[in-house]
Amino acid sequence: MLWSLLKIILFLGFVVAAAWGAGMLLETEGGVRVAVANTEFTLGPLASVIALLALTFAIWLFLKLAGLVVAFIRFLNGDETAITRYFARNRERKGYDALAEGMMALASGEAKTALSKAEKADRYLNRPDLTTLLTAQAAEQAGDRRKAEEAYKRLLADDKTRFVGVRGLMKQKLEDGDTDTAMKLAEKAFALKPKHEDTQNVLLTLQADAGDWTAARRTLGAKLKHGSMPRDVHKRRDAVLALGEAADIVADDKSIEAREKAIAANRQSPDLIPAAVMASDAYVEQGKPKYATRVIRKAWEAAPHPDLAGAFARIEPDETPADRVKRFGVLTNMHRDDPETKMLQAELLIAAEDFPAARKALGDLPETDPTARSLTIMAAIERGSGADDAIVKGWLARALTAPRDPQWVCDNCQKIHGVWGPVCDKCGGFDTLAWRRPAMDTVSIPSGAEMLPLIVGQISDQSTVEDAEAVEDQDDDATVVDLNTEQAKEVPSSEPDETEVNQPPADFVTDDTDTEQSGDDAKKVAG
Repeated sequence: MLWSLLKIILFLGFVVAAAWGAGMLLETEGGVRVAVANTEFTLGPLASVIALLALTFAIWLFLKLAGLVVAFIRFLNGDETAITRYFARNRERKGYDALAEGMMALASGEAKTALSKAEKADRYLNRPDLTTLLTAQAAEQAGDRRKAEEAYKRLLADDKTRFVGVRGLMKQKLEDGDTDTAMKLAEKAFALKPKHEDTQNVLLTLQADAGDWTAARRTLGAKLKHGSMPRDVHKRRDAVLALGEAADIVADDKSIEAREKAIAANRQSPDLIPAAVMASDAYVEQGKPKYATRVIRKAWEAAPHPDLAGAFARIEPDETPADRVKRFGVLTNMHRDDPETKMLQAELLIAAEDFPAARKALGDLPETDPTARSLTIMAAIERGSGADDAIVKGWLARALTAPRDPQWVCDNCQKIHGVWGPVCDKCGGFDTLAWRRPAMDTVSIPSGAEMLPLIVGQISDQSTVEDAEAVEDQDDDATVVDLNTEQAKEVPSSEPDETEVNQPPADFVTDDTDTEQSGDDAKKVAG
């Protein structure tokens, strides 16, 4: 408001001053005489001032026109001038406007619009690093793989954009399933930018999928070096890779190297169960049972596991069941309340035919935490104790619908694996297998008619429909078995799916001595 008032006052002051000056000039005598050829001009004081101003303006306009003519001539010759700079600024403005509109269209999912804007920006701008990248991404979104590949290849020509081009081609090869080419491109991208975390992860996954454990360990070391992985996670995953390396060496019958790799993997991560098992077996091959016992005991202290029990049994394969119960005390005295410990001790006592002690060791596990394995063990205890077939069948029928025992389950795709591996064979996830109970919707449980002959173990050669109905009457929770034939059909000889009923580990339930018929039947059910 004040500034507007000030401008009005200044304007009025200028008008007053001009009027006063013009009045003074009119009152002044004399003038200016100008003679041109035979013509003479006489100008008064006011006319002289106006003529001087007009002459000054004419000279300025002449100089500007002369400069414009010179600039136009230079423009025609290709020299940089104000005209070229003007047109260049205009083209640049249009190019950046098209680039911005293309980026907005790309973010909005309008691939065709983004592609046309990228082409327009490429015409106006001399920035192939920007326009080509936009073209590649818009072509990918539009589904034009050929155009996107051509754009990524153009990016390879410039040092500033080579990494982006390599990564773009790598992703295309991954989508096409060409993992060999993708790995080579990932190695190239890793060489250009070793600190790039996503490239590290892709390269590590590809190397692990290919079983190139040595190269994968180098990549893992780079992740630790550049700070993209915590040290404790690196230690664990390096042990997993070392274990995978050892497993390959075992397959190639290079036993000495395998033992060294397995032992090294166990030292890096003592709680890694497969590493502990392989290290224990390696010590047994070396004739060092004390070292093997120490490895299993340390791993069992971290987490009880049936594979550890199996490896512990292999340390002394020829011992009697009674000696085995005694030796396994170093494991069963730890984590007494753990279900795995209870079931392990019960199985050992079943093999030793001490069925009352086995029942005591199992405790209330079949009621508080019933699983297929615990219920099967309970059926073995009942059989060994001389219980009726109907009672044994009742326990086994409950095992059909009981929750599954822990297995190796992939945390990514939930696939169940029979044995542990560094990489999931379904989704390719690295170090994603965890020992836990699978979700019920991921487990395929066979019907009662298919499973009955298998779990009963042919208790009676004349199993009938009435026997199945007796099982249902014995336990309210028993599975209803529907048999259309008078006699249960035999189970096919093909191996059951890995998601079927989990059988208790039988590595350590061995008995070379003669036993009574009841003990043989009990072990048959437990095994």
